[in-house]
Amino acid sequence: MEPEDDLRSRIEAALVRGRLTKWQRHFLLDMRDRLVKYGPRTRLSAKQWARLHEIIGPTSPSPSAPSHSPLNRAPSSSRWRPRRSRSPLAREARYLAARFTRAFGIALALVVGSLIYSHIEKGGHISWPSMPSFARSATGDRVPLARSQFTVTDGDTIRLDGAAKGTRLVGFNAPESIEPRCPVEADLGRRAKARLTELVASAKLELEMIPCSCTAGTEGTDRCNYGRSCGSLFANGQDVGDVLISEGLAVPFVCGATSCPPTPRPWCAS
Repeated sequence: MEPEDDLRSRIEAALVRGRLTKWQRHFLLDMRDRLVKYGPRTRLSAKQWARLHEIIGPTSPSPSAPSHSPLNRAPSSSRWRPRRSRSPLAREARYLAARFTRAFGIALALVVGSLIYSHIEKGGHISWPSMPSFARSATGDRVPLARSQFTVTDGDTIRLDGAAKGTRLVGFNAPESIEPRCPVEADLGRRAKARLTELVASAKLELEMIPCSCTAGTEGTDRCNYGRSCGSLFANGQDVGDVLISEGLAVPFVCGATSCPPTPRPWCAS
């Protein structure tokens, strides 16, 4: 088994066993998604290795030396060579380039800071920089979405290509396919995910990003919807949530402006 496959299997085993906090579960899901998407090209920081060590036990190689791990393999170092002396002209050019880079970085930081400050002053949210450019639409606008621009996580969640977090589809709740609470939910969760995948396979797709139902100032952070964005996905003009509800693969789930009622999960009721 390849190293990344072994690590992914251990992560999935930890998810199945349960006994995780919400943060730990979200972290493991994010790590698993990276391994699925990037395979042996996945890069994990020392801090991420340390978190994995805390949750699933020691990994091989040691998290304390991530640069030597199969997922962070560095090219073999060449033999030592004497450092070449640079001419005065080359040193001067290097110095001027460094000065220019520093000045440009400061100017760019000032511009970005000004934009963010202006955005906050107008009462807006600042979670959009983590979203792909095709999803940075104004609230209420539908934008075309290609099938290649996202992956289906489960029956009510997708992940946009390039986004740090997933996008929770609103208005409905589908059974869990990753951490089901009973066999019935596990079966329905797999069917809901498969049905959503089928709905978006060849349809004309549109995505409408909307504010999540969170307290002011928390959107885009882990305190709001686990850091995920929120939106509605339309296949040939129809909300995919309405289709799943009509087929018994989801239930309505409507939130208020800043909070949601308890998540409906009727599948494991005795």
